[in-house]
Amino acid sequence: MSFWFDVARFSAGLNVVLLLALVWVWGRNYLQFRSKHTLGLVMFGGFLLGENALALYIYLVDPMLSAWFASEAVPPVAWRAMMGLHVLQTVGLLFLVWVTWD
Repeated sequence: MSFWFDVARFSAGLNVVLLLALVWVWGRNYLQFRSKHTLGLVMFGGFLLGENALALYIYLVDPMLSAWFASEAVPPVAWRAMMGLHVLQTVGLLFLVWVTWD
């Protein structure tokens, strides 16, 4: 079970880093252009950043939930599903970073 846990934690951590970069660029663009589109991107990135930061907190810091997730109590199918969502999100964010910096 620890493999899925490690993949989910790594992916959530990478998502936080990618989202910090995106929110920084989008926020800088919003301050420069003041368009609703860039404000929407900042809000989207902020909410997604909050979701990934909370997942990372639960996986690493929370005393009860991190121990529960690290144990064998979580069924493998649930771990694969959560890991799959984090990895798909990472792929999408990598594409957004590429498009944003291009």
